[in-house]
Amino acid sequence: MTATASHRLEGLEPDNLLAFLALLGLLRAIECADERHAKGEKLLPRVAWDIGAPPLRPRLLLARTVPPDDVCGYIAHGLATLYATHDFAGRKDPNYAQEECRALLTHAAESAQPGQRARADLLTALMTDAAVKDDKEACINPTPLCLLFGQGHQHFLQRLAAVPREPAPPPRGKGKKAVTLSEAECLAEALFQPWHRTDPMSSFRWDPEEDVRYALMAGDPTDSAYKSGTQHGANRLAAVGLAALTLVPEQRTGRVRPSIIGGHFNVDGFSFSWPIWREPATLSSIRALIGHPRLRQPEALGYLGVHQVMTAKRISVGKFMNFARAVALAN
Repeated sequence: MTATASHRLEGLEPDNLLAFLALLGLLRAIECADERHAKGEKLLPRVAWDIGAPPLRPRLLLARTVPPDDVCGYIAHGLATLYATHDFAGRKDPNYAQEECRALLTHAAESAQPGQRARADLLTALMTDAAVKDDKEACINPTPLCLLFGQGHQHFLQRLAAVPREPAPPPRGKGKKAVTLSEAECLAEALFQPWHRTDPMSSFRWDPEEDVRYALMAGDPTDSAYKSGTQHGANRLAAVGLAALTLVPEQRTGRVRPSIIGGHFNVDGFSFSWPIWREPATLSSIRALIGHPRLRQPEALGYLGVHQVMTAKRISVGKFMNFARAVALAN
């Protein structure tokens, strides 16, 4: 692969929530690495979708020519700074009491400085002290993108702390034929190649391919023989991309409940929407599009370069939760 200032991201499908969160994480990581470099070395990342080049994929645009391997190395530097803020003092699930949550958010806000607000961004994407569950323990209600609450020994905060810190999956194969990936190679697989999901690593159930059901399997889907792997690089990026989706309290059905930009609740449950846009956009511009009050009216955002809007529905399969493949909203 030759050096270029434009990189088509073949791995990031437009109808996969994990892929979109990974795209946000990619931009966060490069912007974070940019802050640590001299002015002339910055990459100043932007993204546009290749509308006229099927299959539909995003394209990363940089301020200077960089080989793909160097792009991944740059991303890895940004990730190292961002995942340092993923410290939850050993807590496995986001079951904070209201006062505890308020203290965490207050400390993060008071500690934030220009260019050093990653911790505050992360916590405000996870929780708000104003939204409390309908139970006697008065625990906060976390982001609706949290799908793990201990079921099947799967814990959200535990994974949010651990997954970004794992640079690569275990060696593939055995003996002399074993192949060990570097961190940059793992990221390159997630970004520049179609996903194969062969990594035996933890995930967040944001990938619709993780929706395994008894009716569609020849055997028990919880059996290891039927379990598929994950795309580890994508999960690492998505874990830090989550911080771009600020959570706010919202009055709904007579109570204060959590809501995120791009999120929507109705009688059918929760769904999340994101735009597909034509022109190169920075992370802040993308966040503005996701938070637009008319996001779910695609025809209303055409003047902002929005081609279509994708929506993924949160679903329940027994005791587990997943996100389905996103569908394009009709204009």
